[in-house]
Amino acid sequence: MAKIDRLRLLADTLKTQGVLHLRDAATLLQVSEMTVRRDIAATPGQFTYLGGYIVSANDVPNAAGYTIEHEKDHFAQAKAEASAIASSLLANDETIFIDCGTTLVTLARLIPADMHLTVVCYSLNVAEVLRRKPNVRMILLGGEYMPSSDSFASEDSVQTLRRMGINKAFLSAGGVDEVRGVTCWNFHEVAIKQAAMASAVERHLVVDRSKLGKVKAVRFSQLDEFDSIVTELGQTVRKRQ
Repeated sequence: MAKIDRLRLLADTLKTQGVLHLRDAATLLQVSEMTVRRDIAATPGQFTYLGGYIVSANDVPNAAGYTIEHEKDHFAQAKAEASAIASSLLANDETIFIDCGTTLVTLARLIPADMHLTVVCYSLNVAEVLRRKPNVRMILLGGEYMPSSDSFASEDSVQTLRRMGINKAFLSAGGVDEVRGVTCWNFHEVAIKQAAMASAVERHLVVDRSKLGKVKAVRFSQLDEFDSIVTELGQTVRKRQ
C-alpha cells in the first residue's frame, strides 16, 4: 500500500474510532510499527502520536503536547501549595497512590520522616523522593518508560493496582471541566489512573487552579468520581455519586 493510501486509510479510521493503538494501525495498514511511526512523524499537522496511540492532530489542544520538562516550572508555587494541603490527608500505616506529573512531587516530599506508609507510584520523579524516606515502603510500578511524563506503563502495572487495596489515591490532571470531565495529556496514563481510582477507598484530585476549565487530550474520569478536589486555595469535598 502506498504511503498516500496508508495516510488516507488512517485518517478515515480515526474519524470513526477517534484513537488507534500503534500496533492496531500497523495491522490495519499491513506494515511494520516503524513504518507507521515514520508516516506519523512526516505528517505532524495531520496526526499526533501520544504514548503508543495515534490521534488526529486536530483533536489535541496545543498539539505540541506535554512534556514534564516543559511543565515543571509552570505555576510551581501553586502546585506546591496544593500538594501541601493534600499532605494533611496523610495518615500513618495507610497505603496510598501518588500519580505522575509535576504537581504531586511536593506531596511525596512532605511525607513526615516518622510516618509509616506504603506508597504506590509509577513515576521516577516521585520514586526519587520516596526512596529517601526511611519509613516508606515504596511499590514502583514498571513497564515501558515514557519520557513525556517520566513514568512507566504496562498492563502488568494495571493488573497489580486492581489487586491492591488503597486507602487514598492522589491524582493529578491536565484539565478539569464540570461537563467534559478530568483529562490528561497521555493515553498511557489512563488505565493506571483508572485502576488506582477503582482500588481506592478515597480519591483526591490535586491540581492548581490553572487547570480548572481546561480540557486536554484524554478523559480518564468525571468529577463526581472524586471525594475531593484540592487546589492551592484549599480542599473542596464532593459527594461521590
